[in-house]
Amino acid sequence: MHYRTFGRLGWNVSEIGYGMWGVGAGPGGWQGADDETSLEALQLSVDLGCNAFDTAWIYGRGHSEVLLGRLLKENAAADLKVFTKIPPKDRNFPSTRESELDDVFPYDHVMEYTENSLENLGVSRIDLMQFHVWEDAWAADERWLATVDALKSSGLVDGIGISINRWEPWNAIAALRTGLVDSVQVIYNVFDQAPEDELLPLCRELDVAVIARVPFDEGSLTGTLTKDTTWPEGDWRASYFVPENLKESVDRADALKEIVPEGMTLPELALRFILDNEEVDTVIPGMRRPAHVRANIAASDGTRLADGLRTALRTHRWDREPTEWSQ
Repeated sequence: MHYRTFGRLGWNVSEIGYGMWGVGAGPGGWQGADDETSLEALQLSVDLGCNAFDTAWIYGRGHSEVLLGRLLKENAAADLKVFTKIPPKDRNFPSTRESELDDVFPYDHVMEYTENSLENLGVSRIDLMQFHVWEDAWAADERWLATVDALKSSGLVDGIGISINRWEPWNAIAALRTGLVDSVQVIYNVFDQAPEDELLPLCRELDVAVIARVPFDEGSLTGTLTKDTTWPEGDWRASYFVPENLKESVDRADALKEIVPEGMTLPELALRFILDNEEVDTVIPGMRRPAHVRANIAASDGTRLADGLRTALRTHRWDREPTEWSQ
């Protein structure tokens, strides 16, 4: 495992972090997880050098945090970094231009869920607390500024982050310029290259850490989906991969397969594309099984893309606009 410096917070974090949405299976999430397998995969990741774990209260309504708390307890000597998130009070994912700060992140709600996460994790301090949705119109709101100040001065958190809404990398620029945000979590992958335009250069300028999420485009960049793929009832992917999205996602993934180098898999190429960008501090694939852990962590070997392959991947950029199924 290779490591990178996590922005101005200065932490030494693994290039491959652990996205824990899938291990907190519950309503509106990914189905098919079981705790025994999840804990086995989590422990294996630690054994292989992973030290960055991204969770959220909403992942299983605290269950993912509880599992991470068990991992922390069993690896007390390891310097594991915990990233979690405060859910929007109105439970709307994502927020919209009409969302009001008082309905989403009022002070009392933020403090209440910080305490909830501390209890679930079994810790007295959270390394990185992120706002799970975001509207940049809130960045200048004195109530939000006061809330962030209270979070930091309370000693309950070390860093403050923002998880940017899907396909809106522009929607955090004002917040970054306040100087209060230590990290951003953004969808960045072979298809979603838009963060490179403005967000990532600004993060480098301000020394704000970058967490790249959804490296496999919710599954299409694993190359395993077909136009006939279905999911269990209640699985979030069934509402995301509506017919028009599934068809184009499969077509684009099939086109990408044509340039995968011999001896490399499409998921490996997807991870290597992200790691090739030094403006990214860690990438957090979802890893629900030990096999996922081994395969994903193997991509962190310091190898960079050949120039020709990097150029070819640029042509697979897919700029999308949020829609009713892209939550």
